[in-house]
Amino acid sequence: MKINWGTGIVIAFIAFISFIMYFIVNMNVQSKYDHDLVTDSYYEEELQYQSSIDKQRNAQKLTENIRLTHTNSGIQIKFPSAFDIQKIKGNVFLYRPSNKQFDFEIPISLSHHTLLIPDNRLLDGRWNIQVDWSYNNTDYLFKEEINY
Repeated sequence: MKINWGTGIVIAFIAFISFIMYFIVNMNVQSKYDHDLVTDSYYEEELQYQSSIDKQRNAQKLTENIRLTHTNSGIQIKFPSAFDIQKIKGNVFLYRPSNKQFDFEIPISLSHHTLLIPDNRLLDGRWNIQVDWSYNNTDYLFKEEINY
């Protein structure tokens, strides 16, 4: 059987469309290609975005901001030494972009000006750290991306 050029073009189109459809179906079916939103309540948090901008501006105005230090026992978060530790309230949220099952939140409870995130809670790789804290009714927000 002889195939003319018109039949060849039709076969090429069908092969190309089949190739594309294979990848579309593959991307939608396999769970390793899931791309979730950063948080489950993404749209509600988007409405609160201006307040997080204001908190970050407050943090930038501080003479001494939060510092992160990598130690053998984990990540140490150092709060400004000029502040009274009894008045510092808030939460530390660690977000793992590659897998939301490893995300966790720690309430801020200080005995010194440092808070330690233990090494056994952290896996190697990228983490987003967000410290949402307040002192004397002023809210602050510290964000940083680290590779642990």
